[in-house]
Amino acid sequence: MTSVASLLPQDPARTVAPIEKSPGYWAGVMQRFKKDKLAVFAGCVIVLLLLVAILAPLIAPMDPYAGRTIRRLRPVGTSGFPLGTDELGRDMLSRLIYGARYSLMMGVTPVILAFGIGSLIGIISGYVGGRTNTVIMRTIDVFYAFPSVLLAVALSGALGAGIQNALVSLTVVFIPPIARVAEAVTTQVRNRDYVEAARASGAKALTIIRVHVLGNVLGPIFVYATGLISVSMILASGLSFLGLGVRPPEPEWGLMLNTLRTAIYNQPLVAALPGVMIFMTSISFNMLADGLRNAMDVKV
Repeated sequence: MTSVASLLPQDPARTVAPIEKSPGYWAGVMQRFKKDKLAVFAGCVIVLLLLVAILAPLIAPMDPYAGRTIRRLRPVGTSGFPLGTDELGRDMLSRLIYGARYSLMMGVTPVILAFGIGSLIGIISGYVGGRTNTVIMRTIDVFYAFPSVLLAVALSGALGAGIQNALVSLTVVFIPPIARVAEAVTTQVRNRDYVEAARASGAKALTIIRVHVLGNVLGPIFVYATGLISVSMILASGLSFLGLGVRPPEPEWGLMLNTLRTAIYNQPLVAALPGVMIFMTSISFNMLADGLRNAMDVKV
């Protein structure tokens, strides 16, 4: 039997459109990030540098440690040495490729360690508040009395030269700023309605931090920490330049700048190559951090 509703004319304007599932927050972040061409380019440069560092034994044309005095300070474009040779006759291209390993490790590792330690300190301080927050933050403020460069040099000088001591020094330098950012973000989140509702329902502090706080504070902290990688690379290169970081004959970009400083008048282009690599890598991390910051801003 035909129903009355089927005999009535259908209004096309009243046709129900299918419900489209809206993309999540991180999907929206990726969509906005892809629109930033400079940030995408910087990310590609960083990925390329990481691949170069990982595949260094396979793509380096020569042994970065083998040199001959007879071929020292060859200019860029020399046959067999496209980027010339250093003061001991070692292939600059091979040393720059292997140097990416040390420079990226010295730049990224301290920030990763400081991200974990500083985030933990800042989140606990910001969530607990009160006297605990005051004691922790005032202790963190003591480190702001010293410039980061001076503090890194002082710690490295006290601990002694070497990669491990340089990593420890840089980690200590970056913990205070990350902890301060984590504390500020957590202080804002702890008073939100969903946190108050979870607290009123009887949830424990650890559960609230794990479920409701971490997901909302780790993003801004991560973006801030990404911007610190460029600073870490410059500080690490400075420590190696001063003899407080990587030791010879390891091919680290900052150390290469130190050993090539006497060749600046004979082969300025060769002597400037490690500095160019440091600048290119640092600016790439800066542009990547700026792109992530803009992408995570919902107003963009």
